[in-house]
Amino acid sequence: MEIDGNALAGDLAEVFAVEMTAARFTCAGCRHADAIATLRVWTPVPGAVARCPNCGDVVLSLVRTPTRVFLTLTGTARLEMPV
Repeated sequence: MEIDGNALAGDLAEVFAVEMTAARFTCAGCRHADAIATLRVWTPVPGAVARCPNCGDVVLSLVRTPTRVFLTLTGTARLEMPV
């Protein structure tokens, strides 16, 4: 059965309600895994660009506008968050 993304609302709210700097990422480029807090972050560009401390690949980018937050995790092979 296919349903729309609204079905994820409760789960996503619970997941992103945690302290994200303790969450662990796995770099899609080099497979280095560590806490979000270890990423190397560059600002200000249009937002924040976070790079892997091991290989320098972009792991995530975050752009905040007055009405939205855009989070791109293209360089993340996996994101583990404590619940």
